[in-house]
Amino acid sequence: MFYRRKVILALLQLFDGQLDKIRLQKLLFLFTQRQENPAYGFIPYKFGCYSYSANADMTAMVSKGILHENATCYKLVISEAELKIDKTDYLKQLKPDDRKVLQEVKSAYGKMSATALMKYTYLNYPFYAIKSEAAEKILSAKEIESINTIRPKNNRTVLFTIGYEGISLEEYLNRLLKNDVRVLVDVRNNPLSMKYGFSKSQLKRYCESLGICYVHFPEVGIQSEQRQELDTQADYDKLFVLYRKNNLIKTKDKQWQILNLLNEHKRIALTCFEADICRCHRKYLAEAIEALPGFTYEVKHI
Repeated sequence: MFYRRKVILALLQLFDGQLDKIRLQKLLFLFTQRQENPAYGFIPYKFGCYSYSANADMTAMVSKGILHENATCYKLVISEAELKIDKTDYLKQLKPDDRKVLQEVKSAYGKMSATALMKYTYLNYPFYAIKSEAAEKILSAKEIESINTIRPKNNRTVLFTIGYEGISLEEYLNRLLKNDVRVLVDVRNNPLSMKYGFSKSQLKRYCESLGICYVHFPEVGIQSEQRQELDTQADYDKLFVLYRKNNLIKTKDKQWQILNLLNEHKRIALTCFEADICRCHRKYLAEAIEALPGFTYEVKHI
């Protein structure tokens, strides 16, 4: 079993095997804020800090019969049919530091209701409240205003590029939010990924849940067979010479469509896999768009 899943199970164990979904997410968030290497990342969502990755792990554990789920809570079980409480000591399976922190989190926040936990995290971690649908119901007007002041908002037109290699889905989405990206332009030829959250249908759903539009231009991507045996920067450079010669010349219409999106929405991001911009075709696509007549904007790699 993945270690991070044991963290969730140990948290449930500390609360007699059961937690409602909002409290579980908030307590897990407060736990990760004290970790040197957080087990999960979080994004600002409908009720504040939320981890898509943790939710996916809980869904997987439900399917394996480790957890039981209903509309409002998760519960440790042995048998999905009998709904017996799992007596496994997951807490002892954690690293000593994590076990200590988890117990401290229970001591400090364990008696708080879901509403109290939401309010606490909104006030102490205001970035995670910027998408909340509950904030106005539980915060004062002054507290809401303090959240509004840190809400990313910038009307300067920028063409961003971003790769998802080496970062979690939540870190990726947070980079988009913090840069006020309004449209994500997927420039992969084949938008499938073994990495959780980055295949087309998932990425589209997660972006749109945060108010970021998703569009896909496969024509400006590089086919998978052309990306084999790329070991050195020289290998990549040869590939990109061919890309500029064979693809960019033929896809001017798509480049203009992307520029039109930029003109309309002001802040858009080209996305592909590689973290290193010098090893990704999005660098050369961005340069081609930058060279189009009328382009007077900043290009920024995030």
